[in-house]
Parts: sequence; C-alpha cells; structure tokens
Amino acid sequence: MTAVTTIGLDAVIEPDLRNGTGENPVWDADRRSWTWIDIPGRRIHRLDLSSGVRRDWTLPEPVGSLALRPDGGAVVACQTGLFDADLPEAGGEAVLSRLADSPFPTEGMRFNDGRCDRQGRLWVSAMVMDIAKGDPSGAWYRYTRAEGLVETGLTGFVIPNGSAFSPDGRTLYASDTHRDVRMVWAWDYDPEAGTAGNRRPFIDMRAMVGRPDGAAVDADGCYWICCLDEGCIKRFTPRGDLDRRIEVPMRKPTMCAFGGEGLRTMLVTSLSRGPADLAEDPHGGRVLMFDAGVQGLPEPRMTR
Repeated sequence: MTAVTTIGLDAVIEPDLRNGTGENPVWDADRRSWTWIDIPGRRIHRLDLSSGVRRDWTLPEPVGSLALRPDGGAVVACQTGLFDADLPEAGGEAVLSRLADSPFPTEGMRFNDGRCDRQGRLWVSAMVMDIAKGDPSGAWYRYTRAEGLVETGLTGFVIPNGSAFSPDGRTLYASDTHRDVRMVWAWDYDPEAGTAGNRRPFIDMRAMVGRPDGAAVDADGCYWICCLDEGCIKRFTPRGDLDRRIEVPMRKPTMCAFGGEGLRTMLVTSLSRGPADLAEDPHGGRVLMFDAGVQGLPEPRMTR
C-alpha cells in the first residue's frame, strides 16, 4: 500500500520568491543553510536558517547544477564549462574560476543534473537544450581536480537527471526526464575507481503521469523522485516498489533534498516558465520546506 501525504501552502518559504527553474537544493550543516540554483535566472540562492536571511549570487550564464565545497563556495556546471564559484558574504556576483571547458559532442548543449559521489567526486550530466528534438546526445561526466573532466561511458540520454547514490555508495541511480523515455536506471558503482557498470532498469515511469526529475536517497536506501507534471514526489524502496507519495502544491516539482535537524527536513524546488505556466500552475517556481518523516543522508562535498 502506498502512503499518501499532502503538503499545503504553509510549507512555502518566501512566497514572493519565484524560480524560473529551481534546482539542486543542498543542505550545509556547518552553516545551517540551504543552497539552490535557478537555471535560467542564472542565480545561486542561499537561505540561512539561523537568521532567516536569503542571499543571492548572479552568474554570467545559465547554471545546470552545483556542488558545495567544504569552505562554503561551490563548483558550478554552467553552459561553457565547470567553474569554481567563490560567493562573497554580501551576495552579488559570484567570482568564477574556470576548471574545465564543456566537452559537448554537438552544438546547443548545456550541463544539467549533477552531484558528488560519497568520495567527493563530481558527477555531472549534459543535454541538448532543445528537448523537442529528442536528441540522445546527453551523457554523464566525472570531474576531479586531479583527472579533470572525463567521459564515463554513460551515454544515450535526452534529459539526464535524477542522480543519487545508495547509502553505501555502491549503487548509482539516474533517470531520463524526456516524455518519450521516462525511465530510472541503476548501476553498480565502484567507489574506489569511481566507475559505473551493469546498467539495469530500476523504475519504469512510462505508465505514470509524471516524468522523473531530481532525486534524493534516504537513510533506508529508498529513492525519492520529483514527478514533473504530476505534482508529487514518490518514494521507491531499493527493490523499486512504490511505497510513499507526497502531493505538493506545484505541478512541476524539480528536485528534493534532505537537511535540517536530524536530516529530517525536505526542501523541494519547482519551475515556472512564465505567465502561461502560472495560469495553470499558480504556485510554480516556489520552494517548499517540510518534515519528511524520515531521515536523509548528508550530501557529500566536492573534495576530490
């Protein structure tokens, strides 16, 4: 039986804040803060829970994903490459230092979903921006400061998304959000080598309403996936069985993450592409924060 929970508008933080495509929320326990991005808005947002103050930093180009550094800065995957991003205390413009150029095999691509494995290596995906083409040139790359940006062999994606690692770091999950694909896969992951193999289907969402977007894994090893166009987040057990559904006020939740006291708070971002979206989805682009009822896992920092 699937447990269903409905989250109300009282979970919205900063009601006046609207993201174009909010993504990649990350909890920083040392600073008691949440950080997330707005892809088309070219912004990094950070909410300090102790003070309630939000600071923003602008970027010179769209940002696909972000990983925090131990010093509070970030590594950002932008359209033309990977960058170290230093974030001035007062907000304003992020200070970027290029780490790697974009390795894209065709024009019109950008970086998308990404996160660190449990050893601190950054995994980041790339996609063709014109999703109407259905172009499977998308792929996953791995970055460390020692190796640079390298190919992983995980290819053939239209909209690569949903990356997450099991609690022991030995299973990698990732999805394809495109409406004609709508699958989540699992790979065996070698934490010593940082390589993935034995790809296999994990969740087939083609018979469901929603499309798989950003994801998180909890302390029990269950996989939480935001369901774009369905207005919910679903939890699947390590066997791939659906056992929980959280209904949210936005039709297009984009990514969820665990944080807060005891890692039991969930923060959820969403998207809104403008007036046409808001007419049908009046809460699109908002950010939610609520008690998830289970414990999450610490998000690894970019340390390699």
